[in-house]
Amino acid sequence: MRLLRSSLFTLLVILLTIPFGILVTLAMVAPLSTRFAIIAVWRRAFLALCRGVLGIHYRVIGRENIPAEPSVILSKHQSAWETVGLQDIFPPLVFVLKKELMRMPFFGWGLAAMKMISIDRGSRREALRQVAEQGCDRLAAGYWVVVFPEGTRVAPGERGRYKPGGAHLAAAAGVKVVPVAHDAGEVWARNAFVKSPGLITVSIGPAIDTAGRSELQVGKEAEAWIEAEMQRISPHRYPDAAAGQ
Repeated sequence: MRLLRSSLFTLLVILLTIPFGILVTLAMVAPLSTRFAIIAVWRRAFLALCRGVLGIHYRVIGRENIPAEPSVILSKHQSAWETVGLQDIFPPLVFVLKKELMRMPFFGWGLAAMKMISIDRGSRREALRQVAEQGCDRLAAGYWVVVFPEGTRVAPGERGRYKPGGAHLAAAAGVKVVPVAHDAGEVWARNAFVKSPGLITVSIGPAIDTAGRSELQVGKEAEAWIEAEMQRISPHRYPDAAAGQ
């Protein structure tokens, strides 16, 4: 049954994405706010398919921690779900992503139209420069920036090496960092075609001020909060931590 539901979901998402990819590309001459409005319709339809076809819902803890001003979001990355789900939770935002995604037909066109921050992951120094330069521009324009500090998707219970790009951007732009933990990988595993029904928990931590602090300090504080919160919302993935309490 899950295979059938996942197959139907994939087909419907493809049929949904093709016209919206074309539409948002044609809207390149329109203001960015118009393109965001178009994508918002696609996003709501995508999440409706998640609920209706896959049985995937989500809840949010800590909405009160979302600052009023544009900030940098440092989020755990477990699946494809959060690339859409976070857009439903936060104000208009852009993601830092690898430039190869921009070349995908229809989906990549939509990413390009939304002025996502594309980087070359082959060069660490160049990637940092691109994140800081493009990120400051987006923040100044009033958009939030999402960075996945581990750089790639990690399985539930695992921990990647946190990279400094997001904290570097926040410090350079003089904005706050908002740490986010979630367990989307429990229902939407990395590289898995078959999804499972369930409830995703998205937890938003207190905003971290960057004023007078180094990017290393900011990054370490965000990492510590995210990983501690992961143990709280997915305790079964951290049996050693639970045993030590």
